[in-house]
Amino acid sequence: MASRPPLVIGLMSGTSLDGIDAALVDFSQALPQTLATFWQPYAPEVRRQAMLLQSAQHNEIHLAAMLANTLARCYAEAVDRLLEKAGVDASQIEAIGCHGQTIRHQPAAGYSVQLNNPALLAELTGIAVVADFRNRDIAAGGQGAPLVPAFHAAVFGDSQRHRVILNIGGIANLTNLKPGEAVGGFDCGPGNLLMDAWIERHRGQPYDESGQWGATGRVLPDLLASMLADSFFAGSPPKSCGREEFNLPWLERRLSGGERPEDVQATLLELTARSAYGAIARWWGIPDELYVCGGGARNRSLMARLQHHAANCRVASTDSLGQGADWVEAIAFAWLAWRTLNNEPGNLTEVTGARGPRILGAIYPR
Repeated sequence: MASRPPLVIGLMSGTSLDGIDAALVDFSQALPQTLATFWQPYAPEVRRQAMLLQSAQHNEIHLAAMLANTLARCYAEAVDRLLEKAGVDASQIEAIGCHGQTIRHQPAAGYSVQLNNPALLAELTGIAVVADFRNRDIAAGGQGAPLVPAFHAAVFGDSQRHRVILNIGGIANLTNLKPGEAVGGFDCGPGNLLMDAWIERHRGQPYDESGQWGATGRVLPDLLASMLADSFFAGSPPKSCGREEFNLPWLERRLSGGERPEDVQATLLELTARSAYGAIARWWGIPDELYVCGGGARNRSLMARLQHHAANCRVASTDSLGQGADWVEAIAFAWLAWRTLNNEPGNLTEVTGARGPRILGAIYPR
């Protein structure tokens, strides 16, 4: 009888706080094969609680524990729906790689908190869970982020072409894949986070679809210069960031009060494009190809601005490399879980700054 293929589910709920990306991945071949995907939006109350816990709250230990339980149930529902869509039984799954919901990322203080209850998730699904990927890297002196460059190197590297992968979620991060050189990577600043927060405040929408609202505004040079003057952008890798660094109060401190909202949105979009490509050019030179994944890959205005700045290289989504831009991070955490199960390291010391390769995550058996 032929052995069953090694199947792992990856779950990602990122800084954008919009919902859960779930991917069912087959690791029986040299490159991971995605068999099915599913997206489950957060209920408004879940998103509200997660937003509140981005900063100190009364009774926050209890609130965090209760939200972790709620998230575990949301993750379990997403797993059930994914398996139903794929026609696969839970008994066929080796593990779930669950990133959890980040509420604090403080590597300088020695910790990063991703809310989840992996024991409850294992109990609800009957599947082993690999969770808490970031803190072992931090314990080894690293940033704990970004972790996806190791996956990017495994699936997107090319022996002839200098490629850069730009993941635009709430926060944007970069991976440098240059033949003959060590993989590089770091968080380069805000991705969709500020744009999402601004349009939600002014238009009640969770995000600016295709960048349509931002396209009606004009870039405000003084505001853009003020934002780009933030010390984070001048800092050297390894580095990572989150809502602690970039948030609405951070933006508001730079506003005069008379700006048109659509102009601010256009400037925030330009900030994402300029800071990302500026970091690429500064640290790695001009690549042959720039591939974008994450929600930002669906923002046509943002992609156009990236192509404007990256005039001498091809700009496209990772769809063209056979990995759906919306699912790359979920697939990556399935890949990281598979590495953990096989006692293989998941971090890159050149990226995170850790003292050495480390096996990431904790395993909660089925």
